[in-house]
Parts: sequence; structure tokens; C-alpha cells
Amino acid sequence: MDMNNLGNSMDNLFVLPDIKSKRVSSYDKTGGNMDWLDIAPHEKAIIADIEGCGIIRHIWCTLKSGLEDGTPAKNHLRRTIIRMYWDDESEPSVEAPLGDFFGMGFGISKNFESAAFSMNPHEGRGFCCYFPMPFQKSARLEIENMSAASIGLYYYIDYEELPELPAQSGYFHAQYRRVRKTDGWLEPIPGSVLRNRGNVEGFPEWYPDAWTKTNASGDKNYVILEASGKGKYVGCNLNIHVFDRQASDWYGEGDDMIFIDGEPWPPSLHGTGTEDYFNTAFCPREEFHTLYHGITLYSGDKAGYEWGGKNSMYRLHILDPIHFKESIKVTIEHGHSNDLSNDYSSTAYWYQSEPHVKFPELTERDVVPRSDDGW
Repeated sequence: MDMNNLGNSMDNLFVLPDIKSKRVSSYDKTGGNMDWLDIAPHEKAIIADIEGCGIIRHIWCTLKSGLEDGTPAKNHLRRTIIRMYWDDESEPSVEAPLGDFFGMGFGISKNFESAAFSMNPHEGRGFCCYFPMPFQKSARLEIENMSAASIGLYYYIDYEELPELPAQSGYFHAQYRRVRKTDGWLEPIPGSVLRNRGNVEGFPEWYPDAWTKTNASGDKNYVILEASGKGKYVGCNLNIHVFDRQASDWYGEGDDMIFIDGEPWPPSLHGTGTEDYFNTAFCPREEFHTLYHGITLYSGDKAGYEWGGKNSMYRLHILDPIHFKESIKVTIEHGHSNDLSNDYSSTAYWYQSEPHVKFPELTERDVVPRSDDGW
């Protein structure tokens, strides 16, 4: 087999390699139309257990949720966890709430499309992933239902069966993280969102003196990914719930800092602000989506704060992957020099050699979103 022809694109669709196309799905094995898998409350289900060498090329799924105390189940996209295990490993290489894995947090689904993920009509309830996921010996995919109601899962897992993988193949990984309240140093204040404008010598009249504080280490940044091994970081989604009335409600002054192979501050990849890392500019207040970046949720004005409430965004490094030989730490400030106390969650995507660092235990408290009301 020509290892150079394992990818699928318009450029090589005419190549006919020695590959078998296979699928695992939830179709009704009796020939009927009950084409879903029921997963009881607080139960786990293996949805695919594949033996042999291959590459998962496409995952599609959707959920129907049952009743919880007589009412529709709440936050089922956060309380449904997806895990993936490669080559008989005991710890998952992928672990995230279902909605977060497919690109959007807070247990919310909305229509959007990107190169790797999409949420599809009606109201974004059909989820797709196109990241290739290679395995040498086996692949096991599992769903856990953390809710008090049953869920019905419809799914396709399309994969290619092949004799071997290229020698330098990395394994796909995805990890969800959350900090319910980041450790910001500004005290909440009523009224004006910015304090002491124009009181700092040498800075413009509009400049808040809070911005003169520096961050020359990155130690207290929010961590999107921390991994060891050889690999490449290929993107993330980030979800920020602005719930605290602080001196500056605009979360986007937080710089991105990506530390490669244990390097000190300043890292090789140091950015200029949250909106800049996500390829936007000047405090965006508009939802949009492109192949490689987008804002999938903007909550609008909350109690006079233009960026209050829930905000979601994504950045895919498919054309510009970030390589590491020994380790990587992907971080971002929560406000300028980590001044703000907000609710941060994220899912990072990367490829690496095994073994990987064991993920912390994921609990229900880690996934249930903060309520919409109030601050």
C-alpha cells in the first residue's frame, strides 16, 4: 500500500487504494425502524468495538432525551459523555461532554459548520466530526449517560479497514476542561465597567490603569491543553460564561500563550488577545462560522454588559498545526493579566504518540453549566 495515499481530498479522489469501507451504526438489527440505542440513567454503553487496523473517517450522531421527574431532561448534551480508546488502552484518549466534543459548550446546540465539525438542522441537533482517527489494533467508543433520564442515541461511525498505518502516525486525542470560577484579581464593582480611565501617565486617555499590570509568567492562565509526548495540536473550542460584575467585562484582553517542550516565558507562540487567537478583532458581537474559526454563541447584552452571559468560539489548526516533540501547554489569560473571574470550559484536539498523560476524573459538577440568570 502507498502510505502517501491514505488521505482523502479532491486532489486524490481518483486513487484506488487497498482499503475496505466499514460502518458501525445504531440501525435496528431486526430490520425494523427502532434505529437508536437506549442508554439508561447513569449507565455506560459501548457503541463501537472494532478489531484490526483502520482509520475512523466520520462520526455522526443525534440524541433524543427522556423525561426527568416528568419534564424533559436538562443539559443532556453536557451530561452525555463520549470516550474513545485506541489499541486496547485502559485510559481514554478522548473524553468530553457530547456537545463540547462536537464544537460547542454549555449543553447548547446551534447550526454551524467548520472543516472538522458541524451541528446541523434542525437547531443543530445532528452532530458531525471529520477528524481522522487512526488505530493499529482496535478502537472502542463509549457513551456515558450522567443524567437522571434515559437517552436514545442514533449514530454512524464510518471507518476504513487497512493493512497498516504509516510509521509516524499519531493517535487522535480530545480533552474537556473547566474552571468554574477563574482566580481574577479585580474586585466586582457596580456601575461603570472600566475604572480609572485616563489616570495613567503615558497611556491614552481611554486606557484603564488595570491594564498596566503585567503577566510575565503565564502561571495563572486558563489551561486549554497540557500534554506530554510527540505530537501536534490541531485546535480547540472555548466557552466563557461572564457572570461576575468586574472592572472590565470584556474577556477578550486575555492573551494566548502556547509553551512548547517546556520552554520558559515568553513562549515561542505568544498572542495579543483572546479575540485575536480566534481570528476575530475588536470585541466582536456577531455570531459567524468559517472552515477554521468562528463564534458560535454570543449572548448579547446582559444587565448592561455587552459581553455578559455565555460566549462560545472555536479555532482549528488544520492548515497551521502546532508541533511539539516532548510537551505542550496551551494557555490563555482570563482577562488582561488574568484579572477576571469567569466560568471557562474548553475542549482541545490533538494528535500524539502514546502513552498520554491520564486525564483527571470527569464528574457531573465539571459538566453542568451555570444558570443563565443573574451574575
